[in-house]
Amino acid sequence: MTLSIIWGPFAKSGTKSFLESMGSDQAKDSQLIGQFGVGFYSAFIVADKVTVRTRAAGDKPENGVFWESAGEGEYTVADITKDDRGTEITLHLREGEDEFLDDWRVRSIISKYSDHIALPVEIEKQEEKDGETIVSWEKINKAQALWTRNKSEIKDDEYNEFYKHIAHDFTDPLTWSHNRVEGKQEYTSLLYIPSQAPWDMWNRDHKHGLKLYVQRVFIMDDAEQFMPNYLRFVRGLIDSNDLPLNVSREILQDSTVTRNLRSALTKRVLQMLEKLAKDDAEKIPDLLETVWSGAERRPGGRSCQPGSHRETDALCFNAYGLFRTNRLSGRLYLPHERRAGEDLLHHGRQLRGGEEQPAPGAAA
Repeated sequence: MTLSIIWGPFAKSGTKSFLESMGSDQAKDSQLIGQFGVGFYSAFIVADKVTVRTRAAGDKPENGVFWESAGEGEYTVADITKDDRGTEITLHLREGEDEFLDDWRVRSIISKYSDHIALPVEIEKQEEKDGETIVSWEKINKAQALWTRNKSEIKDDEYNEFYKHIAHDFTDPLTWSHNRVEGKQEYTSLLYIPSQAPWDMWNRDHKHGLKLYVQRVFIMDDAEQFMPNYLRFVRGLIDSNDLPLNVSREILQDSTVTRNLRSALTKRVLQMLEKLAKDDAEKIPDLLETVWSGAERRPGGRSCQPGSHRETDALCFNAYGLFRTNRLSGRLYLPHERRAGEDLLHHGRQLRGGEEQPAPGAAA
């Protein structure tokens, strides 16, 4: 940074200014984050003083700049000599914040929140060798999100391993869907159908939902706003370009963006289930076990009312499963597809082991 930038508004968003100076296509492809000017303020949450030493590329060493503040409305600026270009930011931690000096703690934070940003994050590593201390830098983030890569470049094993990582599961998923959507809304989704329902599906405190990222920055686990309750066995993530980095669960609940994404993702999952029924009949028994466990089948359960046209009832298990019928061979038999006056699964036949059997709740 230069002296003129340092003298500018406190914690001004340089990213936003940089994007405004770019053409629309360049700005779209840049995938830069941090356009709100609040990132720098966050340093004072754990530090009672912040020191910055910086020199812009192309400037002479004697044109370095020193900046320091305790976050109380005043700051100190001075000229310094800095041999190398770049910026060093030092946080003087508040009392009681020593955990952020711990190597493991820093690594875990970076792994959770910044594992998939495009730039590498490195941590200083010291080793003793022949009585000397050898200092090196170790990259501690992956610096590339799997879901940002071209699908044609990703192997099935990589998809399976990523599922096991995010779902904390030891078995491979039944299937997955990886999609990048551009247009009115821009987002990438990676959705998995597990081979078995989560063990705590019926636990009242069971958490479900997708991992939410905004421009590859992790925001939250279990974002249930993007998937209806009857699909709570679905695992995966969504990476949106349209949500703010400071989004909260309350904002998600009332967001038009969220509602549009929920509708699109729900449709995507239903398409996955239908495709699985059509193309991978040998997986149907496992899928039935998963979705049947995931369905709301307790007495009085409201999220699964046959015949309802509400979104949350569109695939409940009395209409939920893979059936052969006299009209819909190998397809999902959905509530809106029944004939007037007909029991929902009157013609339902569940396909197991290559044989047709009465579907759960169906007339024989």
